[in-house]
Parts: sequence; C-alpha cells; structure tokens
Amino acid sequence: MVTQIQPSAQPEIIYPESDGNPMADNTEQFRWIVTIQGGIDALFKDDPNVFVAGDLLWYPVAGNNKLRIAPDAMVAFGRPKGKRGSYLQWKEDNIPPQVVFEVLSPGNTIVEMTKKFQFYQEYGVEEYYIYDPDKIDFGGWLRQENQLTAIESINGWVSPRLGVRFQLGDEGLEIYYPDGRKFATYIELDNERKMAEERAEMEAQRAEMEAQRAETEAQRAEMEAQRAETEAQRAQRLAEKLRELGIDPDAV
Repeated sequence: MVTQIQPSAQPEIIYPESDGNPMADNTEQFRWIVTIQGGIDALFKDDPNVFVAGDLLWYPVAGNNKLRIAPDAMVAFGRPKGKRGSYLQWKEDNIPPQVVFEVLSPGNTIVEMTKKFQFYQEYGVEEYYIYDPDKIDFGGWLRQENQLTAIESINGWVSPRLGVRFQLGDEGLEIYYPDGRKFATYIELDNERKMAEERAEMEAQRAEMEAQRAETEAQRAEMEAQRAETEAQRAQRLAEKLRELGIDPDAV
C-alpha cells in the first residue's frame, strides 16, 4: 500500500498594517500631511469612487509582505471610499494609487527618497509630489511614456488628476481648489467656520430686526387705519346729528 503524502497547507501571509514608523517626525510635517490629505479628501467627498488616505501601507504584489510603502498622502481613482487597514492592490482591481505626496522632514535621507521614487516608478504612480516645508522646496513628477518625468515648471502647475493648482511663494506652498479656494489647515478651517457662524448670527439678527421693523410698521399702519375709521365714524355721527336738527351737513 502506497501512502500518499498530502501537501502541507501554505501558511497564511500576514500583511502588517503598521511598519512601526511614526506618521510624522515633527509638527510641521504632520500639519502638511493632514492639510494635503484632508484637502484632497474634501475635494472628492461627493465622488464615491475616489479613495484618499494618509500614511497607509500600500502592498502592490500579492504574496510579498516585504514589498510595501506608506505614502504621506495617496489618491486612488476608481476605488471606493471606505475603511482599510492597508491598501492591498490585488484586492483593489489591481489599481495602484495614481497620485502620491511625500512631505519631507530633517530625518529623510537621499537613499530613502531614492528608494521611494523607484518604488513609485516601478508600481504605476502617475503623479508624484514632494514638499520640503523647512526649505520651502516643492517638486513633482508626471508619468510620460511609462516614466516619471520631472515637471520643469512646477510653480502654478495644475495636477491633471486632481485639478488642483500648486503655487510656491516666500511663505511656502499654497494649494488651490479648482474653484480658487485655498487648502486650509484645521485652525484656518475652524476660524472660517467661526466667522461663518458669526456672519450667520449677524444675518439672523439683521433679519429679526427687519421683521420687528416690519411688524412695527404694520402695527402703525393698523393704528392709522383704526384712527381713520374712528374719525369717519365721528363725522358720520355728527352728520346725523345735524340732520336731526334740520341742517344739511353737506351745505355746512
């Protein structure tokens, strides 16, 4: 009797959802990551098929849990919104993130950034942007003929995929929505919200004052109408008295 040896079950491959590294090295880097990710997420909030994430591990190849990267911000068009512990490309219709951002900190090295560029080059990123808030330096690459090619005139550049415009000035990078509004930090958004609430409250108070003024005018008009009616009734009674006395009130 021949004993058949059953093939051993392949161990399940685990794709960690954390690489153990912090999202940011300092507050400035963190602020920019949140501003970029939040601004793009807000831009596509009504499109259910645009997935936007920050510091999410992206695994491009099934079976290889060592091949991974966590862009500071990434955008995947054609993928639904929703919660993810990581971006497993083979479970995302094999669609890679088309747009990625990296925000530099003093801890980033040339070797590290070169490896990231090679990763994005190899696995299909269409637009790659790097911003160094300390040096106020911004650069970008666009895929052309299957190669990430440096964007020569980056100041004023409009992203083909996002439709946002990048403007680099003395104060740093500014990103503008297609309608001309600027990406804002949380504090700026909160200030805008407070100002909007104050404007709304002032408008409500103005509307209430207008309503009260209109009500006062209506009451005054009603009082005038009542006064006129009282005068008419008095004149009618006087005319009746005169007629009782044989006097024609119309001849008086």
